[in-house]
Amino acid sequence: MSRRIQSAVCTVLLALAVALLVVALWTDQPVRASDANDADYASPLEVLLSPDGAQLYVLCQQSEEVRVLDATSYAVIKNIAVGRVPRGFSLSPDGERLFVTNSWEDTLSVIDTRTLAVVATWPVGAEPSSVVEDRAGKRLFVANRISNDVAVLNAQTGEEEKRLAAGRGVSYLALSPDSSRLYATHIYPNPPRVRTDVDNRAGQEIRMAPESEITVIDAARAVVVDRIPLRHIAGVFHLAFSSDGRLGVAAEYHPKNLVPIAHLEHGGYFDYTLAIFGADVGQPVEIPLDELERYASRPFGVAITPDKTRIYVSCGGSEMVTVIDVPRLLRYARTHPGSNARDLSASANYVVARISVGHDPRGLTLSRDGRRLFVANRLDDTISVIDTRTNRIASTIKLAGPKIVSPLRHGEQAFYTARYSFQGQIGCATCHIDSTFDGFTWNLEPSGFGREIVANKLIEGIKDTEPYKWNGGNPNIPTECGPRTEKYFWRAENYDDLTLADLATYIRSLQPRPNRWKLPGREMTPAQERGLALFTRDTDKFGKPIPETNRCNYCHSGPKGTNHKLFDVGTRKPTDNSAMLKSAPLTSIALHAPYLHDGSAHTLEEIWTVYNPDDKHGRTNDLTKDELNDLIEYLRTR
Repeated sequence: MSRRIQSAVCTVLLALAVALLVVALWTDQPVRASDANDADYASPLEVLLSPDGAQLYVLCQQSEEVRVLDATSYAVIKNIAVGRVPRGFSLSPDGERLFVTNSWEDTLSVIDTRTLAVVATWPVGAEPSSVVEDRAGKRLFVANRISNDVAVLNAQTGEEEKRLAAGRGVSYLALSPDSSRLYATHIYPNPPRVRTDVDNRAGQEIRMAPESEITVIDAARAVVVDRIPLRHIAGVFHLAFSSDGRLGVAAEYHPKNLVPIAHLEHGGYFDYTLAIFGADVGQPVEIPLDELERYASRPFGVAITPDKTRIYVSCGGSEMVTVIDVPRLLRYARTHPGSNARDLSASANYVVARISVGHDPRGLTLSRDGRRLFVANRLDDTISVIDTRTNRIASTIKLAGPKIVSPLRHGEQAFYTARYSFQGQIGCATCHIDSTFDGFTWNLEPSGFGREIVANKLIEGIKDTEPYKWNGGNPNIPTECGPRTEKYFWRAENYDDLTLADLATYIRSLQPRPNRWKLPGREMTPAQERGLALFTRDTDKFGKPIPETNRCNYCHSGPKGTNHKLFDVGTRKPTDNSAMLKSAPLTSIALHAPYLHDGSAHTLEEIWTVYNPDDKHGRTNDLTKDELNDLIEYLRTR
């Protein structure tokens, strides 16, 4: 190629790049690069300041490291590599050690803050999500999201002492200011109660209100001493205490899943609230963050100023920080006990500002004097620094990383924002918490009010499991997430073609997390081997042939455990329009109870012991209790 042609080609390419940049800026669309390396994004999730206020620690989930910045100049001091998908971190009381939970590695990284190096890596429970050391430096408490417990470790050796049973999806821990109590919150509700309405001639199952809890642990004795009930609550996230310990505040979701999902513009599907408790208020009080025509979607992080005058709450879906006047809040709470979740006029009594920040704000931390608030904007790779005297952004720290937004990152931003829905109420991540699920059943409007009650399912590994929906009504992800979502859920603006394509790209990219029931390599335990034999058998225990279409491995075939077809497995309820249901994938089946299309089975065992009386959902009535346990052990490896 001649130099003249090369020059002309370069000129054309440069002009095209400039044009794309101008269009992106003019239309407020991100500059995209299809070949961007998404591993280069930092994705800051949590932030902490050193005890002397000199260093800012930033937990970067996607780059899997802790970035240490100078807290004044914001210059990078060091990047410290940790384990897979870190989710939480905390400092020891003396500030000499930083503990990091590596959720996909089931380990805890111990960092020496003097040398800024990892000095130990300790095994913990399934999917550790946060960690706290007691004031005496004797014990570490680790919240394990999958095993639903809090592990108690020797703080010097990492040796596990015991496990404490907690609520479902236990994830976030906070120590009271006097260090006497440890409080644990949970992102999934405890299994909902179900009763049969004896006055209902059809014997229809009636679902009770969801319930969550705050698990209270005596730090000195390492025992659970209380469980603060939170009725009607879906997930609970970060919790913070005032410096005097008299006020506790937890960010939470209040779902409306007991009524048909319809007409988002007439009341919404979620209330976004805080649970406040402690000596200042007495019994727990639930207060809304929302207001008429504006919502505080997906509250996550909470911080209380040292003088107890302000509470700051990061709201990921709304991409803002909500500011609450504490004296006004307490006056309201003392005269409005119980739940005030559905009073959209309430927040005017105590919310004094809403500060716009970056994409998907998560963790918060205040400077020692309370004058600066640091906010981790996970999907912007930035830290917003808010001046708490003016409630305005004083500066924005840009973390080193790609300058462009790849299609995958753009799709993730679309997944986590609430900007597309009516009045910014919900986004994909509201029901699919952290790109998983919420543990609820819902009555979706398209099937008719009071009809087709369906369970929300895990979306990890969803690629190549079409058609979608329990009735197989959507042939692909763009159909599932495009017109259907816009019409029935968002009630608002449509995705443009670019955003929908990128959203589908992100959802297809979601990989199953590591399977804790699999042994290293491909070997199985004896119980899993026996379960596999039952899963693939073609005759029952009495020598009677099992029809091919009633064998487990017929419907649940292939790498994802589905043959993509519809079957009648005998689980139709009076509210169902059809008995034909899609063969559900088995990917990570152990994680996403409740089961069956309507969530009526609380456990895998109930699928066959309660809801398979006629052997239509596989031939299982000839199995003993031990054999059924073997089958379940095998299924957990999928």
